[in-house]
Amino acid sequence: MAKKRKVQESEDPEAITDTNGVQTKKTKVKKGKWTNKQRVMVFCARGITHRARHLMLDIRTLLPHSKPEPKLDRKEKLFVINELCDLKNCNKSIFFEMRKGKDLYMWFACTPHGPSAKFLVENVHTMDELKLTGNALLGSRPVLSFDKCFDETPPYSLLKEMFIQHVSLNFRFLAHLVIIPGANHLWIIFCLSRLMTTEFGFVISRLSRKMAPYLKLYRQMIRRQAAFRYRDRVDSRMALSQRKESNKILPVNIYDVDDIFHTITQSDIDMAKARESKKKK
Repeated sequence: MAKKRKVQESEDPEAITDTNGVQTKKTKVKKGKWTNKQRVMVFCARGITHRARHLMLDIRTLLPHSKPEPKLDRKEKLFVINELCDLKNCNKSIFFEMRKGKDLYMWFACTPHGPSAKFLVENVHTMDELKLTGNALLGSRPVLSFDKCFDETPPYSLLKEMFIQHVSLNFRFLAHLVIIPGANHLWIIFCLSRLMTTEFGFVISRLSRKMAPYLKLYRQMIRRQAAFRYRDRVDSRMALSQRKESNKILPVNIYDVDDIFHTITQSDIDMAKARESKKKK
């Protein structure tokens, strides 16, 4: 068999010779594909209601790049969030806090240097409340649609960039996120999805609506229509009590029952025959 010849190393054209005659190779820096490594910490403070807690869990489900964290004590200041994000290697945070057990506030923050934005959350609806919501995929990429006001004023442009960094990530599939600015408040409608596998192996998806203030007006309109439709409606308990009162046995006077036990005599029979004869005439 023929022997294999050793391959001689060719001279590197990119070799650099120093003044001392020592050759050093120039290393090439490979340009790798950039990946968005944003990590968002989603957590809340103590004292929130069950609906706010379910909303926070829905956001964790919808954002695959989120990190959980136990509840923050009320006595702690907001500066502690920077330390918590540093421990979890997160550069963004979404924090929920409840004031007086009624008002829910949501903080969007870029840690540790800021900026941060505070929102009042109204009309919270979780994913478990929705039915027949269409077909979407878990962990899908959101489509951010901003109004033209976000490019005209600096505060809105800053909020636009914050939402992009918090929510958008390089996922494979698409979903929707619509952000519409109002006159004095901001409307945010999350239409991202959650997947659920049933016993038969089918995949069912449900959408999530985060904040939708216009739903309050819609509910009021429905309530007015229902109130107009059922204005004469009687409660079932009141109707039952009315039926019971109508079916009560009326008190009977003892002296009115004497005619029932009256014995018929011959004179009564004669009087009845006389009345019949008069009617025939």
